[in-house]
Amino acid sequence: MSFKAKAIMFLGTGSDVGKSICVTAFCRILKRRGYRVAPFKAQNMSNNSYVTLEGGEIGRAQVVQAEAAGLIPGVDMNPILLKPSGMRRSQVVVRGKVDEEMSALEYHRYKKRLKQVVLASYERLSQKYDVIVMEGAGSCCEMNLKDNDLVNFSMAESVGARAVIVADIDRGGVFAQIIGTYHLMNRKERALTMGFLINKFRGDPGLFLSGIEYIEKKTGKPVLGLVPYFQDIIIDTEDSVAVQEDKRKYTPPSRNTVNIGIIRLPAISNFTDFEILEREPDVIVNYLSRPSELKDEYDILVIPGTKNVINDGKWLKSRRWSNAIRRFKQKGGIIIGVCGGYQLLGDRIHDPYRVESDGGSIKGLGLLPVETVLEQDKIVRKVIGVCPFYDSSIRGYEIHMGRSYMKNNYIPFAEIHEPGKRKSWEDGAISDDGLIMGTYIHGLFDSTAFREKILNIIRAKKSLRPRRSKAGRLSRFRQYDRLADHFEAHCDVDRILKLAGIEK
Repeated sequence: MSFKAKAIMFLGTGSDVGKSICVTAFCRILKRRGYRVAPFKAQNMSNNSYVTLEGGEIGRAQVVQAEAAGLIPGVDMNPILLKPSGMRRSQVVVRGKVDEEMSALEYHRYKKRLKQVVLASYERLSQKYDVIVMEGAGSCCEMNLKDNDLVNFSMAESVGARAVIVADIDRGGVFAQIIGTYHLMNRKERALTMGFLINKFRGDPGLFLSGIEYIEKKTGKPVLGLVPYFQDIIIDTEDSVAVQEDKRKYTPPSRNTVNIGIIRLPAISNFTDFEILEREPDVIVNYLSRPSELKDEYDILVIPGTKNVINDGKWLKSRRWSNAIRRFKQKGGIIIGVCGGYQLLGDRIHDPYRVESDGGSIKGLGLLPVETVLEQDKIVRKVIGVCPFYDSSIRGYEIHMGRSYMKNNYIPFAEIHEPGKRKSWEDGAISDDGLIMGTYIHGLFDSTAFREKILNIIRAKKSLRPRRSKAGRLSRFRQYDRLADHFEAHCDVDRILKLAGIEK
C-alpha cells in the first residue's frame, strides 16, 4: 500500500523519554516551513483524554500535537486509545468510541484485527496533509510484543516512514539505552533508523562530544540532536507518571497564596484539568496522598477524575480520608469534585453492570445529595453553559460512564448544553453555601470567569488583593513556537528532514 503524504517517526528507547514533545516540536517546525502537517499515534495508553469535535476520545498528547500543527484534533490522529482501569484491564477506545474492556492478554490477541483500522485512519490523514509526524509507544524494541506491534517499527514499515530514536539522558544509562536498542533491531529496523536524538541533557554539551562519537562508532548512525532539559516552556503533559509517583515538586502552602490540594487518587485521570491553576502567580497546587498532608493552610480541596471510581472510593476509605475531608469542610474550605470526584462526593455509587468492579456498591463521602449508577454506555461530549451560583460562563467536556441522580432539595452546579444545540440540562450539584460542588465538566478551570471568581473569593477571605485571570490556555500557541525554537537550536533539523525525504 502506498500513501500520498511523506512521514517521519519518533520512536523511543523507553517510555517517557520525550517522544510526544519531539512530535509536537516537529509539527510546529514543519508548519512554520509551510507544510500541511498532522500528528499520528496508532495506539496510545493514557487516562488523560480529550473530546474531539466529532465527539470522540483521543489522547491528550495528540491534541497538543494537532494544536502545534495548527489543526483541530480528530480521532484519526489517535485511532486506538487504551485507558487502564485497574485489575490489569483497559478500556479499548477505537476511533473515539468505546469498543470493550479487555485484559492485556486479550488485547494482545485482538490487535491484529485493529491493523486495518489504524491504516485506514492513516490513509485519511495522508490524503489531506503533506507530512505526517508519527509517534511510537514505549520502547521500540519490546521483543515479547514485536509480533503484534501496531505502533512502532511495524507502523513505520507499513507507511514507509524513516525513524529517529529518542533517548532520555536525564534518567541515566543513555549509552545502554541507545546501543542496546540498536543491537535489538533487525536489519529492516536498522535501515529505517536515521539516527538518534538525546533528550533532557543538562550541563556543557562540549563535555559530551566523546559520548556522541562513541554512540556513532558503535551504531554507525548519527546523533541528530542533543536537546537540553527545559522548565520554562509550558506544554500540556500526557501521562500522570509525575502525579502518581511523587515526582512533582512540593511547595509549602503560605498565608499569602491561594493553596490548593488535589487528592492523588491511584487511578487519577485528566489531571490536566488543573494545570491552568499552577500558572496563576499566587496559587500553590500540591497533590496529596495522605490525609495528614491536608494542612489547615489549604483553601481548596479537589477530588479529581478517576478511571476506577469504585477502587478509588475504597482507597479513600482505607486511607481514612473521609474524616480529614469533613474537618476541612467544617473549617470553611472549598471542596470541588470533578467527574469521578463528583461521584465520590455523593452518597453511593453502584456498579450493577460490573463496569469497574465485580459488581455491588460503595458508600461515597455523603457531602452532596447524589447517587451514581455506572452504566454500560459512555457519555462523551463538549459542553458550554453557566454556573448560576458563581454567575460565571463555563465550557469544557464530559467523559463518563456514570449517571448521577439528584435527591430532593439540591442546587444544580451548572446549566449546560452542547455547542450548536438548544437542548440544555442541569449538571452537578452545589451546597447551599457554595463551598461544596461537584460537576462532570472536565476543563472547568480553563473557564477564565469561573477560575477568577473562585480564586478571588479565597483572596478576599485572606485579605489578598483580587487578580484578573488571563485566558491562560490561549498563550499555549506561543509556547509551541518556543518549543520549535528550542529544537531547531539543538537539532540538525535540515539533516533530519532530508534523511526522511521531506526536503531535498
